[in-house]
Amino acid sequence: MASFPSADRLALLTNFGHSIGSVAYVYRPTHAEQIAELYRSAAGTGFTVGMRGAGRSYGDASLNGGHVALDLQRMNRILDWNPGTGVIRVEPGVTIGQLWAYTLEDGWWPPVVPGTMFPTLGGCLAMNIHGKNNYVAGPIGEHVAQFTALLPTGEEVACSPTQNADLFHSLIGGLGVLGVFTSITLQLKHIYSGNLKGYAWASPNLRQMMDEMESLKADSDYLVGWVDGTWGGSGLGRGQVHRAHYFAPGEDPSPAQSLRVEAQVLPDTFFGLVPKSILWQFMRFFMNTPGAWLTNTAKYVHARTLDHRHHFLQSLVAFNFLLDYVPNWEKSYGRGGLIQYQSFIPRAAAAEAFADLLKLTQRRGLPTYLGVLKRHRPDKFLLSHAVDGFSLAMDFKVTGGNRPALQRLTDDMSRIVLDAGGRFYFAKDSTLTREVVAESLGPDTLARFCAMKARCDPQSLLQTELYRRVFGSI
Repeated sequence: MASFPSADRLALLTNFGHSIGSVAYVYRPTHAEQIAELYRSAAGTGFTVGMRGAGRSYGDASLNGGHVALDLQRMNRILDWNPGTGVIRVEPGVTIGQLWAYTLEDGWWPPVVPGTMFPTLGGCLAMNIHGKNNYVAGPIGEHVAQFTALLPTGEEVACSPTQNADLFHSLIGGLGVLGVFTSITLQLKHIYSGNLKGYAWASPNLRQMMDEMESLKADSDYLVGWVDGTWGGSGLGRGQVHRAHYFAPGEDPSPAQSLRVEAQVLPDTFFGLVPKSILWQFMRFFMNTPGAWLTNTAKYVHARTLDHRHHFLQSLVAFNFLLDYVPNWEKSYGRGGLIQYQSFIPRAAAAEAFADLLKLTQRRGLPTYLGVLKRHRPDKFLLSHAVDGFSLAMDFKVTGGNRPALQRLTDDMSRIVLDAGGRFYFAKDSTLTREVVAESLGPDTLARFCAMKARCDPQSLLQTELYRRVFGSI
């Protein structure tokens, strides 16, 4: 490279919630050789390199202010596809949306997806994302047959659950600070319809919702609960549960039609009239505590009446990618943006701990405007966030005046989570401290991660703002 870093590459990058931003030198490679060249250019300069996919993290996982951001979205080629086995090999910049659109008509679907189709697969592996089926399918890493990664040492490694297994279980979920995925081989799920059979019902409080989800998890392909964080008393955590199943072979009378990409595309308008592209501007009027209370109450009343014990047929895209229904919905939170706080707590302690979290947010006058409950199971990855229990994700509006109060709130929430034996999800985090992360991971896991960082990146070349915040200098 002629000059490194080049000033003409400076750009302001933000997180998905638009609550955090920083200026970095952005490089967009198209081949692995350019990544290796970037490593060599950065070595010894004092500049670090941070990984960035689509920038869909709610926190600072893809930010690297004052340093280099390696944007991998141009490395988005499908390298190999076998429609007979459902095994696909792709570059890390391929998005979830690009993946399902490529394989759907052959009868295959990504086995694990987040709530939006826009993240890159490299980013999904770096954070080891989960979906509404984590309790049965695990995180995306469990469906990776193999990957290749370029380490900062210049070594390119091939990893699978049996080949370089320690690297496999460390780089997946390794926050993008151990190496860069250069190819990813996934085993997809064979499906027999582009639709899901769904069932929705209202739950009067959080504890009952969790009991219902627990009793149904053995016989459900997907389970997710919407939680009203603005209501208290006996109705604390009231909401609605959605349960869904795949179609069995031969059950869909027109699978060729439902498996067409065109049948999955989300509409551009509501009721065929209102363009979705402008809806976020109207949502701004309800992004305050009274507005959130009104919206949540209306949604719960609808769930208790018109939508209670309701069977429905829904496309895979519509069910899985709820966050994509309204384009730019995150902008409705206003200039300060939003943060999300997601904690994972073992089943025996989850109901009480989540109730304590909701009560705390209400006492502080900072209730969550959106809560989402999921069921999880453990996995073997080094920095795993999963437990045999539940997670609760909570969205908070950020304003110019409430940032200190939000930090104090999340600090106190983290104490509740730790006391309950819980964990955290780095893809959603923007508030955890080094001390909280160390206690959550435990000394053994922290030591193993430090050793892996020293092995893969002895110069500590790969860093992000998240990494420096929660791990410091390793």
